[in-house]
Amino acid sequence: MTGPERDDDSPHRRTIRSFVRRAGRLTPSQARALRELWPSCGVEPPVAPLELELDRTFGRTAPRTLEIGFGNGDNLGELAARHPERDYLGVEVHEPGIGHLLLRIEREGIANIRIARHDAVEVVSRWLPRGSIDEVLIFFPDPWHKKRHHKRRLVATAFLDQLARVMPAGARLHLATDWAPYAEQMLQACDASPWFANVVAGGGYAPRPETRPVTKFERRGLKLGHEVFDLLYKRRHC
Repeated sequence: MTGPERDDDSPHRRTIRSFVRRAGRLTPSQARALRELWPSCGVEPPVAPLELELDRTFGRTAPRTLEIGFGNGDNLGELAARHPERDYLGVEVHEPGIGHLLLRIEREGIANIRIARHDAVEVVSRWLPRGSIDEVLIFFPDPWHKKRHHKRRLVATAFLDQLARVMPAGARLHLATDWAPYAEQMLQACDASPWFANVVAGGGYAPRPETRPVTKFERRGLKLGHEVFDLLYKRRHC
């Protein structure tokens, strides 16, 4: 196998969304950050049929990490500050969270983050070139608790196929959730995928990697008694 092809009739052209635009009021400082910093940190949709030119987007060639659904940006900001040698593309639709991250970028002078304010399915399937992402992070995605909403869960077979297209052989996929039924579904979907191999000897969940900063969201879940599940996979050579 050489990797899934993008198909204009792909199921990702559906109207079902894996996210909702949560209500939330922008603070004046977040609104200012969105207004003033978006031109330098924001990524706009490429004009079809073109894809993003990531070297131009970041102004250099470097290993690249994609974080999907970064929330308020605590994890993304921490990783980018720790690893200035890497580039980080964050995808989020919640404007207060984007504003929060932009303020940190401004305050700490972080230069290696770019942000897409768009549906992650579209970003992966339409915006990103083949083999352009060396690491994908999906931490605490919406579990869509109700059974009738399970079809909205992001980590599923069709989306894994799209991720495989943009990840070269050896690229790392790191998932985390504090919702046990979703963790089980993630594990089953990833193990069934022909594109990904579990890096844990014997399979199953991974010990929490030190590379994943503890976020406010995770601390809240732990306080509520939730167990956190990490899953680590590598893109197969196929």
